[in-house]
Amino acid sequence: MAYSTISKPSLHFNTKLFTGTGSSNAVTGIGFSPSWVWIKDRQDTHNHNLFTSLIGVTKRMYSDTHDAETTNAESLKSFDSDGFTLGTQTNVNQSGHTNVAWNWKAAGASGSGTTAGSGTSKAYSYIVNTTAGFSITKFVGNGTSGHKIPHSLGATPKMFVVKNRSRGTTDWQVYSPVGDPTDALALNQSDGTGDSESYWSDEAPDATYIVVGGGGAVNYNGDDLVCYAWKEVPGYSKFGSYTGNGNTNGSFIYLGFKPAFFMIKRTDGSGDKWRMWDNKRSPFNLVDDSLACNETSAEYDDASVSLDFLSNGVQMKMSGGGAGNGSGESYIYIAFAEEPLVANVGAGIPATAR
Repeated sequence: MAYSTISKPSLHFNTKLFTGTGSSNAVTGIGFSPSWVWIKDRQDTHNHNLFTSLIGVTKRMYSDTHDAETTNAESLKSFDSDGFTLGTQTNVNQSGHTNVAWNWKAAGASGSGTTAGSGTSKAYSYIVNTTAGFSITKFVGNGTSGHKIPHSLGATPKMFVVKNRSRGTTDWQVYSPVGDPTDALALNQSDGTGDSESYWSDEAPDATYIVVGGGGAVNYNGDDLVCYAWKEVPGYSKFGSYTGNGNTNGSFIYLGFKPAFFMIKRTDGSGDKWRMWDNKRSPFNLVDDSLACNETSAEYDDASVSLDFLSNGVQMKMSGGGAGNGSGESYIYIAFAEEPLVANVGAGIPATAR
């Protein structure tokens, strides 16, 4: 039985659906002031737009490209107490279009300092939500393998993502929750796991640092970079792996909570998308409305790429490769909770099925 100290996960992660207006648009009802806002137009082939409060308003990156950070004064104009406000930019606020925004809270503590490890120390700053195990760190690269970046979580992260904000030729690099310390995946690509010390310097993260290699994607000298890092919190977040069985009645992935968000990627081969599902776009089973974070494609409404959200995990309902359940294929997953299976605070009532 998985118990959680977080009885209301939506205070730390929440999905919000909204309709674009083409004019100033205050999106509310998130339940907190978001630190990381990820927006995708569900109807059109607009980019995925990612905004981070630590970096600042109007600054955006795209998960579906390796482009550098750009500024658009009419994109996200403010992070508000219960949401955010958008300008007229069509990627995030096209009139009449339905959109999804995934929102994480990292604010709680903040600070700054200098990095450690090999090479010249560089400046960094961070915000962290230790309750939900999520931090955002911006830092300057030094180009030397073994550069140690504080993540401020107070425990070893299970997963992290690094993006070079300055350089438009470097992929998003994902530290996989499985494999050896040099394994990496590109968030904006369909490739399987790559193994190179240029990413993580063949050194696993610990309770204080992530350790980057000398590659430009994660540590180009003098460039501005950002790291999103998570530790696992029982009943709220889980990062792991599973093997597909090619059957519409499996595979089952135990999470210890009813999921609000579920994301997968095949690791042992190329061609598979980074699939994303949530409890707002698909409020009932089957959960068959998916988006791919490495593509600009509009939302897929496809039972052949579907799953069920259960009170304690996820069951795949698709049978083939290329979707998330190919027989014998290896996948990683990223999940955040709608409701813990059992909370050890408050009423502690077990989660119910959908």
